Parts: sequence; structure tokens; C-alpha cells
Amino acid sequence: MRITKYTHACVRLEHDGRVLVIDPGIWSEPAALAGADAVLVTHEHADHADVLRLAGLGVPVYAPAEADLPRLAVTGVSAGEEFTPAGFRVRAVGGRHAFIYGGQPDCANLGYLVEDALYHPGDSLHVPEQPVETLLVPAQGSWLKLVEAIDFVKAVDPRRAIAIHDAQLNERGLASVNGWLGGKAGDRYRYLTPGESLKP
Repeated sequence: MRITKYTHACVRLEHDGRVLVIDPGIWSEPAALAGADAVLVTHEHADHADVLRLAGLGVPVYAPAEADLPRLAVTGVSAGEEFTPAGFRVRAVGGRHAFIYGGQPDCANLGYLVEDALYHPGDSLHVPEQPVETLLVPAQGSWLKLVEAIDFVKAVDPRRAIAIHDAQLNERGLASVNGWLGGKAGDRYRYLTPGESLKP
């Protein structure tokens, strides 16, 4: 599976001519969706779901059944459900967005385990029950402390961890986050710039 990181939380997966895109939000590049066969959305926030772009795309979009995504036709999924978008085996896990302050926001958020190998948690730190080869680890967010991101990597214990959810970091902040995650996760941690890929 070829993994290409785009701005913020958007990731494109390619295998045998099939393309699955996860969380193409308003900050991600349009190129992420070129030739997409299906899209997974972890939750309803605009930095993860560009509703206008997805509405005109003409491919199946899968999102939490409880997500509020007006004017976008989606196939609703629930935690524990297994399905096959664009020929990729996917299991939905988790259920709720991480809290920021005072219990808010409280919206549906699903993590997606793709081909029992790659895990995109959306805006949560839900630890799946099964082993993960590639973890997409949130690097920054109003709902996240860096220590929580480090502990998340340790709890999931993947073969490799790739940073996502990083668009609000400036160069100094990104260097700090990469230093900490790289220092604690060792050589299994990778930072990909937007448009950069990891090949199988």
C-alpha cells in the first residue's frame, strides 16, 4: 500500500490501481482526491471533511452514522463495523471526538484500521485492540497535549508512526514536535511533508 500524506490529516492510500482517501479537509490539496475511488471521513469538522469538494466528487463517502455533514450524501458506519470501500478492508473503531474543554466538542469520531495495517484515529487517541503496523499519530490540536501523543504511540506500539494533524504548527513548533516524537519513538517515527509518499 502506497501512503501519501497531504496537508493536515489527509492521507491517500493506493494499491493495485485503487485509491482510498482519508479526511480530505479544507486545508488539504485537491490533488489528494484525484482519481479517488472512495473517501473515509473520521468526523464532521471542516479540517477533516471539505463538504463542498466531496459533494461534487461523485464517489462513495463513508462517515460516522451520527456525523452532521449537511448536503453531503454519505454511507454511515458505526464502531465495530467492517466494510470494503474501493476494495480496501476497513474496520471502524472508537466512537467520540476527544474533548477540548468542558466536555466539548462531543461529536462522533471513528478511527479507521485499513487492511489490518494502517490506523487513522481522526481526532481521538483511541487505542485499537489489534496490532498496528502504521499509526497516523496526531501531532497537534486544541484537544491534544504532546505528552498524550507520545503516550499514544507507546500504547499502540506500531512498527512505524507518521505525523498527521499538523497544519497549525509553524516551523519551530513542528521541529519541537518532531524532536520529541522522534526522540521517544526512535527510528520508527517519520514526518512526511505534504505530497510525500511511503512506498510498500
